[in-house]
Amino acid sequence: MAISPSVKPSLFKGVRRFLLHPVMNSIQLNLLLSLLLVAFYNNSFWAEIGKISAQSLQDRFFLGSIFFLLVAFFNGCLSFLSLKYLHKPALILLLFVASFAAYFMKTYGVMIDQSMVKTVLTSDLGNISELLSVKMLYYFLGLGLLPSLFVLRTKIRRKGFLTELFMVSGTVLLSLVCVVVILVFFYKDYISLGKNSNYVRHLINPVSSLYVAASIARKSLADGKILVRPIGEDARVEQPWQERGKKNLLILVVGEGARARNFSLNGYPKKTNPALEKEDVLNFTSMNSCGTVSSVSLPCMFSHFRREAFSEFKAQRHEGLLDVLTHAGVQVLWRENNSGCDGVCDRVPTENMAHLCPSGECQDMILLEGMQDYLDRMSGDTVIVLHQKGSYGPGYYRRSPPDFKAFLPECTTNQLQECRAEELVNAYDNTILYTDAFLAQVIELLHKNSGQFHTAMLYLSAYGESLGEKNLYLHGLPYMIAPDEQKHVPFLLWFSSSFLAGSGLDRACLEKKRDDPLSHDHLFHSVLGLMGITTVMYSKDLDIFADCRR
Repeated sequence: MAISPSVKPSLFKGVRRFLLHPVMNSIQLNLLLSLLLVAFYNNSFWAEIGKISAQSLQDRFFLGSIFFLLVAFFNGCLSFLSLKYLHKPALILLLFVASFAAYFMKTYGVMIDQSMVKTVLTSDLGNISELLSVKMLYYFLGLGLLPSLFVLRTKIRRKGFLTELFMVSGTVLLSLVCVVVILVFFYKDYISLGKNSNYVRHLINPVSSLYVAASIARKSLADGKILVRPIGEDARVEQPWQERGKKNLLILVVGEGARARNFSLNGYPKKTNPALEKEDVLNFTSMNSCGTVSSVSLPCMFSHFRREAFSEFKAQRHEGLLDVLTHAGVQVLWRENNSGCDGVCDRVPTENMAHLCPSGECQDMILLEGMQDYLDRMSGDTVIVLHQKGSYGPGYYRRSPPDFKAFLPECTTNQLQECRAEELVNAYDNTILYTDAFLAQVIELLHKNSGQFHTAMLYLSAYGESLGEKNLYLHGLPYMIAPDEQKHVPFLLWFSSSFLAGSGLDRACLEKKRDDPLSHDHLFHSVLGLMGITTVMYSKDLDIFADCRR
């Protein structure tokens, strides 16, 4: 039946009046926002669920059940916020959190889990500024500000306290019943989803963000009570440098976002390692990271725990590799050109080089500033950790100076999807080219100091990076589903001839191990082995070099 022409203006006026001067009770407002959150703020969740589910009739009913399950769940949760003076501020905060989470998940294909939120919270302003964009502004306006203004303008009809309490209790109970009925009716489907694709819970917006933020806040409040357990207090250098004739100097370079497949040393067709190809480096081709973000990988790779047994809880309560080196009398320095060491360097001397670049981006060469003066003051064996900016995204074009723009055209925006694949890869490859030059400079520094030290360099990245493969960008996916690009990282070594001789290392033996499967689990024990340190914490089985000592 056709709608009467006189009805259309009335309908339009009614909608306009509702949008400009909305009036409803708290139950209606909560239900409306629940529908909006599920329908418009969870695109990434629905896209992933769509990939998982086949398009049979049964699966369509199951997808519909997920929609109503989430609406009921959100509605029940929002009902707890219905107190008069809490209601609107809580809803507005929720909308802003959900809008930003929706942007990051949709734009970069990331998931909101604890490691991702912690990375954002601990990043410096420079790293955070790279994530700002016009597209983020659109999300902020469309999914954050406009709905918040609607909530702010809504006149909520409230009744007496007991009536409101009864309404809220009834809504919570009804929502709970709906959730239970749906779960019972589609029991097998939800069990299967939980077992096979449990990671999708990280895509439920804004539940994941709020849960993770609350967990981090709770842990932060408890940080002051954490007692760090010493490890390796029995550590000692097996042969003092006076007997060796020279001190040992190991420079450990920790990269960010570097993936092994883009190193020409590993067969990549573009010459991203022209400087290192001229050096006598040992390149190991099968190194896997401990995590896909620095907040996981850094504590894990410097820990004595293997990845399977590692947890942030354990890392916070135990000393790490740098502490064991200190117990053995080795002088340790951490130099930083990123947003922090995630607790790894808390108990050793640390220098943040960012203060030398107050006007903007600090290139990684800043890590070598004044290094010779520092080495001239060293009175014993020394380990120096240089923490790069490396290939940290999305502002890859900022990681390399003008002289290292060999691959053009390059992507010069943080909106990676707006760039052609070639431009994005070019910008990233320029960061690898600059890292190549940086590592060559580290080797040159070690050459220069070979008179007073047995010198060595070890380089590996904390995690890898996705560059649009499978529509994924950056890093940070849960390890079990993260692609190889985010886990397969470069691992390079350089030894002076005197270091090899003094350590009894057989280079030919090491060459044969270049394709052996390795992981960050080997770092702790391999560094102890290189520095000739004995301790009960050392495991020969995890020392890459143990089988190649004469």
